[in-house]
Amino acid sequence: MKVFVTGATGALGKRLLPRLTGHGHDVVGTTRSPEKADQLRAAGAAPAVIDVLDPEAVTAAVLEARPEVIVHQATALSGDMNMREFDRYFGPTNRLRTEGTDNLISAGREAGARRIVAQSYAGWPQAREGGPIKTEEDPLDPSPVEAMRKSHEAIRYLESAVVGAEGLEGLALRYGGFYGPGTSLSGDGAHAETIKRRRFPVVGKGTGIWSFVHIDDAASATLAAIERGAPGVYNIVDDEPAPASEWLPYLASVLGAKPPRHVPTWLGRLAAGEAAVALMTEARGASNAKAKRELGWRPAYPSWRQGFKTLVETSSGLRAA
Repeated sequence: MKVFVTGATGALGKRLLPRLTGHGHDVVGTTRSPEKADQLRAAGAAPAVIDVLDPEAVTAAVLEARPEVIVHQATALSGDMNMREFDRYFGPTNRLRTEGTDNLISAGREAGARRIVAQSYAGWPQAREGGPIKTEEDPLDPSPVEAMRKSHEAIRYLESAVVGAEGLEGLALRYGGFYGPGTSLSGDGAHAETIKRRRFPVVGKGTGIWSFVHIDDAASATLAAIERGAPGVYNIVDDEPAPASEWLPYLASVLGAKPPRHVPTWLGRLAAGEAAVALMTEARGASNAKAKRELGWRPAYPSWRQGFKTLVETSSGLRAA
């Protein structure tokens, strides 16, 4: 098939392109940087240097490519994240989730595309009530914390636009927290460094449930969604959602760091804001049963316990604990 991938030089795009070409797909990958065009050629993809927020450029590129499937993985994340300014940090990405999604859907219809697969997120957007593990049928949070509200609205918009896209088979993939090569949670990534410096504490009792997915498992699930599966929303996570009080000390141990500090909820709120407290104390995990059943997907790293060890095994100068 002809596949058009936005965000093709990002952490997930880099792991996805070899899988696509390895399965015989003809790939066009986008980047905003002309300097990265050679990376795409080296990965076997034809480069399209465009800004996904430019509707005319998107339409021209998609019409030239004439893809059967559009894959929307474009993000705009850079620099250190300030949890107090969650929405400001995700602001550029939220535009890609809204305006960029609209541009791609419109261009896809005009070019005769059959399917669109787009990046969403599992975990914190879910309602912070009820059971600890959520399925795709469970509601999103009706009242997200103020600092996350705009990002929540953007995710809700993307899922509705993609799944409801007239004339296209729309699949929204709710990925768990990425870890592995090229992500902020790699052996020498920003989050790992924060943990090593003991600047990533357990807040309160650490009862917030997190779902993770290795970046290679995210790529294999995306390939499955490109090739098969009914339209809809899919959680792309590993088999073991876990509270922060469990996974964070384990990860610190794997990284060779001292155990994380524990801070009371009031201090976490004062230091990092409501968004951080919600993630550490109220977040819900996600079930991958639907993706397994309908996409025929199985994570190579079914648990973060196995996967986290690869963070140091693949990092120069580090050894697994």
